[in-house]
Amino acid sequence: MRVLRQIHARLLTQSMPIASFSFGLCKIIGFCALSSHGDIDYARRLFSQIRSPNIFCWNSMIRGYSQSQTPSKEPVILFRKMVKRGYPNPNTYTMAFVLKACSIVSAMEEGQQVHASVLKSGFGSSPFVETALVNFYAKCEDIVLARKVFDEITDKNLVAWSTMISGYPKIGLVNEALSLFRDMQKAGVVPDEVTMVSVISACAASGALDTERAKEVFDAMPVKDTKAWSSMIVGLAIHGLAEDALEEFSRMEKAKVEPNHVTFIGVLSVCAHSGLVSEGRRYWSSMLEFGMIPSMELYGCMVDLLCRASLDEDGEIVAQRVLELEPHYAENYILLSNLYASHSEWEMMSQVRKEMKDGGIKAVPGCSSIELDGLVHEFVMGDWSHPEANEIRDILRDISKRVHAVGHEPGISDVLHNMVDEEKENSLFEHSERLAIAYGLLKTKEPTVIRIVKNLRVCGDCHEVTKIISAEYRR
Repeated sequence: MRVLRQIHARLLTQSMPIASFSFGLCKIIGFCALSSHGDIDYARRLFSQIRSPNIFCWNSMIRGYSQSQTPSKEPVILFRKMVKRGYPNPNTYTMAFVLKACSIVSAMEEGQQVHASVLKSGFGSSPFVETALVNFYAKCEDIVLARKVFDEITDKNLVAWSTMISGYPKIGLVNEALSLFRDMQKAGVVPDEVTMVSVISACAASGALDTERAKEVFDAMPVKDTKAWSSMIVGLAIHGLAEDALEEFSRMEKAKVEPNHVTFIGVLSVCAHSGLVSEGRRYWSSMLEFGMIPSMELYGCMVDLLCRASLDEDGEIVAQRVLELEPHYAENYILLSNLYASHSEWEMMSQVRKEMKDGGIKAVPGCSSIELDGLVHEFVMGDWSHPEANEIRDILRDISKRVHAVGHEPGISDVLHNMVDEEKENSLFEHSERLAIAYGLLKTKEPTVIRIVKNLRVCGDCHEVTKIISAEYRR
């Protein structure tokens, strides 16, 4: 930047035509806004000095803010200013950059307004814009609109396929992701490493591949970037394979591949679930040394880690900090609510729940899935709408008898609600993972392996009961 400032000073002292001066400033703005060695604030000051910035300058600023370590709606604000001025007209790159910015901050309303501008300007058939629209809706978790845009693309390229495939697993629709991957293969489109990372993630989440097969696919990849390593680590973490996940992270470090937020979410979550407190603290320190700004998910992992270690005061401090940083994220309220409930502080728990309700914030329900004959079946706690619900109840009753027969005492402390013990025991009976396991026992015979995947953490009682089921039913 020191050299660039010298160049800028030279421009100011030289006598030259306005057009040449503006051209030079635009080039400096492009570097400052987009380079990892640049300075977006300096770029903005230069940008404000140009009377009529050209499209290159506008695009550089919009894209530069999108790449910022502290995402904001500034790209959208700039885009609106440009449209209001009427010159220059946005091009396909402008639209794509703004849509990417909207996807980063989940600005659904603003993104839909940009989509309307796309249709009005006639840029809807641009592959660059089409892919940006699919990515925008997928990142905002409106998978229906993402698929609608995807289906309307006449000539689907590799990027479009990969973007759509990666969108499904993020909201738990792993079966749809794998189905679309098969469609991609039928269409003769050859997947690249990015596509395979998404497929591995979907397989890991659904249990469609055992871990050894997933490792084989991963190890066969000629180039393993941060996304590939992160997908493998998170996949192992999902299956509770702490040792394997941390071993892969060690391999990643040795390969000199820099981890990202997703990598550390996998590492810290597996430390939390395995009670590896000192290791979790060490990885947290390592993450900060990389210069990463902790995300809400990472703070959540640390709250979980500290609470499990009975470091409750630290846990409450971190949980409160998370709420301050992101007051609209349901999981943050759940973490704090569960912390209070674990100490029977029901009034404090009720207050947190009331804040959620008043703010219109809804928690994501626990969901467990099981794959049978290539189809993923999903179960939600207490949901008896399944067509074979009566048969599932019968299996659960048999499980309950066998579990009690071996002397297991229900871990009602895992039920973080203010209710009597009998109600708590009945509540454990209807946890989504037990419904999924019961369905697996119903539809398969021993010694078939039953693999269950849950979108949230498995409670301690279900963990113990699952081990008993494995022994009793020889699964």
